[in-house]
Amino acid sequence: MSTFIFAFVFFLLMVLAMAVGYIFQKKTISGSCGGLGALGVEKACDCPEPCDRKKARMEKEALREEKLKEWRNNQIL
Repeated sequence: MSTFIFAFVFFLLMVLAMAVGYIFQKKTISGSCGGLGALGVEKACDCPEPCDRKKARMEKEALREEKLKEWRNNQIL
């Protein structure tokens, strides 16, 4: 039980230290490598063609936009 309490207090102190650092510096935590932007990758998936789930989502969004456009044209003001 004492190990759990020690670990909990340790993590609580780390969160508190990060909060104090943010409050005084207004600087968010960042990784050392700079993420995908440092590699020149503009998006998370650098595939030439989107996956099937993305295609289905894009198709669904296009249908929704088409229905909204039709609804706006038929809207009575």
